[in-house]
Amino acid sequence: MPPDERLPIERIQVSAYRNPVTDVPESDGTLSWTATTLVVVEGRDAAAVGACHAAMRGTLRNDGREGIAAMAVSAVDVALWDLLARRADLPLGQMLGQMHETVAVYGSGGFTSLDDDRLVEQAQGFVEDTGTGLVKIKIGRDTRHDVERLDRLHHALPHRVRLMVDANGAYARKPALAMAERCADMGVVWFEEPVSSDDLAGLALLVGRAPTPVEIAAGEYGWDPGYFRRMLAAGAVDVLQADATRCGGVTGFLAAAALAQAFEVPLSAHCAPSLHVPLMAASAKARHIEWFHDHVEIERRLFDGFPRPIDGQVGFDRGRSGLGVAFKRQDASRFAL
Repeated sequence: MPPDERLPIERIQVSAYRNPVTDVPESDGTLSWTATTLVVVEGRDAAAVGACHAAMRGTLRNDGREGIAAMAVSAVDVALWDLLARRADLPLGQMLGQMHETVAVYGSGGFTSLDDDRLVEQAQGFVEDTGTGLVKIKIGRDTRHDVERLDRLHHALPHRVRLMVDANGAYARKPALAMAERCADMGVVWFEEPVSSDDLAGLALLVGRAPTPVEIAAGEYGWDPGYFRRMLAAGAVDVLQADATRCGGVTGFLAAAALAQAFEVPLSAHCAPSLHVPLMAASAKARHIEWFHDHVEIERRLFDGFPRPIDGQVGFDRGRSGLGVAFKRQDASRFAL
């Protein structure tokens, strides 16, 4: 672009909101929480997203590029891509090279802190609201009770609905394998992070020995393309997960999607549903998007243009440019930090 047409970034505006969306205290196999913090980043110029991304990562060389730093890079990268698509007056999914009209969603919640009645109510709500045939719950705090909860859901949900579980790395290898075998008996089709996502050998063990139809999934803690390459090269997953809010925004997610395609492994998007709809629409190996309880409630409350699944499938709005959502600042002001 000629120098006189460049629009330099003059400022980045950041605001934070603490949103108490949980109906009750929630927990998974390793953590507990009662609220979610939303950080809004608004970028200025999107003329050279790749160069901006590389500059941000270069600046972090001595400070560390993972964790909160990667999330900050991701947020700015997403804002830049959104602005670039808006300037082109195109939906982001279309600008990225749309491959799918819609992508499947799965209902996700089932926190270990929920009592059994609320667990069933929430799972049934996912099925009714989205039309999905997949529901995921958290496990890993009490194996006996986890089996009881799964058994109850297995009998309470329509026959077409398949169960998924997420241990958040709570198990050691052999207990994880034993749990996979018990899950298979109840028709569970997905076991997420049965062991720590850092334990590639343990994940590969589960991939090789977990009974059909249980698929092993991990990748939500990937910060850069190298992470995903190592995971795939180790044969550590049946399905790769990626999260654009952690792995470098749109730029990083596209790299993860390309690796999944190269290794012929399905890709699943972790959380942040509105963000991932256009990205998965442009990903060759897209399997599904996590319709995560807390994020759905936040996005439905605070963003105009929040996408709504029909018959278990969701697509981006061709009539809205960029990400297709607009932040409702006034509605969010009561949650400002």
